[in-house]
Amino acid sequence: MSSKNNNQLNVPEAREAMDRFKMECANEVGVNLKQGYNGDISAREAGSVGGQMVKKMIESYENSMK
Repeated sequence: MSSKNNNQLNVPEAREAMDRFKMECANEVGVNLKQGYNGDISAREAGSVGGQMVKKMIESYENSMK
């Protein structure tokens, strides 16, 4: 099984901002992420970070519609 990262951003210049956003969301849900590889966290922890990111993106979009 390959561990190649296939995550791609539509705007590659946004990588740093997305990394900061991920760290911010992880902090909010109490997951201790570190820079680089985080394969030692559980699927539940990873999912909670991703879920928090989606929640905040939806909130941002809804607020922009007002």
